[in-house]
Amino acid sequence: MAPEGSAEARWLATQRPSRIREVQAGRLAWTQVDLLDVEEGNARALRGALEAFGVQVNYVRVGQPRHLVTALSAGTGHGAAPYVIIASHGDEGRIVLPELAAEMAEFQPFNEGMGPAEVRAHVRLPGSVVLLTGCDTGDPALVDAFLDAGASACVAPRGAPFGYASLFAPLFLFYELTERRTLPEAVASLRAHDDELAMWHLRTR
Repeated sequence: MAPEGSAEARWLATQRPSRIREVQAGRLAWTQVDLLDVEEGNARALRGALEAFGVQVNYVRVGQPRHLVTALSAGTGHGAAPYVIIASHGDEGRIVLPELAAEMAEFQPFNEGMGPAEVRAHVRLPGSVVLLTGCDTGDPALVDAFLDAGASACVAPRGAPFGYASLFAPLFLFYELTERRTLPEAVASLRAHDDELAMWHLRTR
């Protein structure tokens, strides 16, 4: 880190306020994100962009429900990150999971999708902000389940945004957060952008 009062610190203080200044001053990242890729298609692109914002991304590919349970139970070895993004498809208030062969599906805690009951039974995310990208994952019952599982806030779409909107929404939010906006301010800016992005809603504990 740039020493307080040093010439570098004084120079950084003249730049536009941004969390990226912490990285320029020597920190490896200003925050961490657990990015869970549930065969959604945009997660790798999202990872690269978030890293450009000075975010440390813990990227996890989810191929079966057990992976999702492990990643969402603060049991990945480092505890839950401050932000958790579940990049997935969604349907009727459930996170859609890959279809498995019968031999593998037999040993899963659940199959096909994660809804409110599965979240309450398996998820433990003390204090994390959860961001969901799948269609209809902003259903109040699913959001409430994540809050009951310990999340401090949940941002998710009520409705079915077109595909690249589900990539742009988290990018927009993290641009705003990097520029030192609060989460409510960031979500308000996102929702004001256009009708498609107005589908995303913020709920807090």
